[in-house]
This record gives sequence, structure tokens and C-alpha cells, in this order.
Amino acid sequence: MRTIIFLLLAAVSTISFGQETKGVTITVTIPNLTNNDGSASAALYNEATFMKAAPIDSQAATPENNMVTLVFENVAPGDYGIITLHDQNGNNRMDFEANGMPKEDYATSGSGTGFGPPSWNNAKFTVGTEDVQLEIKM
Repeated sequence: MRTIIFLLLAAVSTISFGQETKGVTITVTIPNLTNNDGSASAALYNEATFMKAAPIDSQAATPENNMVTLVFENVAPGDYGIITLHDQNGNNRMDFEANGMPKEDYATSGSGTGFGPPSWNNAKFTVGTEDVQLEIKM
């Protein structure tokens, strides 16, 4: 009986030690929001999910002083892209004009959005073993 209890405790200990966080922290600052209305969010994607599926992770906050800071924790090394949105009316989606142009500000990580919808090549950045600090201007 003692052997069974010992083995059970050893297994639980191994599982709990195996759950240490690995990966890095990505801190995203959006410094130039138009106002403090609604919320500002950032969605983290990899190449397979970018503009095709749900993000790997997303964060949102209420702006203060026309800015927000959002944090993604425990991100594994690799290539990622971030899309940000200032959802000024708080309806949890991007709103569009009748002609298809966005009504609300958005931006991407990387080298910028350019014309048209965001692209993976413009948004991607690499996460290594060090924490990442990004400033994404709308």
C-alpha cells in the first residue's frame, strides 16, 4: 500500500513540475488611439491561422490616456503576426462602411498594413528565447 501511495505522489509531483511555464512574453503597446472609447485588442496568430481562423490568443483592455498595453504570456518560439483593433463602440467586431472600408482603426505587427487587408508577410515577426516588446501604431 505504501508503494502505491508513493508512486501516486511521485506521479503527481512529476506532473506539477512538468507544468512550468515555457516560452516568452510579448508585450504590445498601442500608443496612439483616437480616444478612450470602447476597448483595444490584439490577436496573436501563426501563419496557419492568420486571417483564416481564430487567433492563438487574444487580449483586450480599456484605453487610458489614448493607449493600452496588452501582454501575451508563455509564447513558444516561432513566427507570429498580431492584428490590433480599436473597437470604439464595444460591439466586439470590426465595423465597415458601405463601401467596405473599416470604420474603426486597426493595425498589424511587422512592417505595416499597406493597402488592402493585412497580409502575413507584412505582419510577421519572430519570437526567439527573449521577451518581445512591440509598439503597434494605428
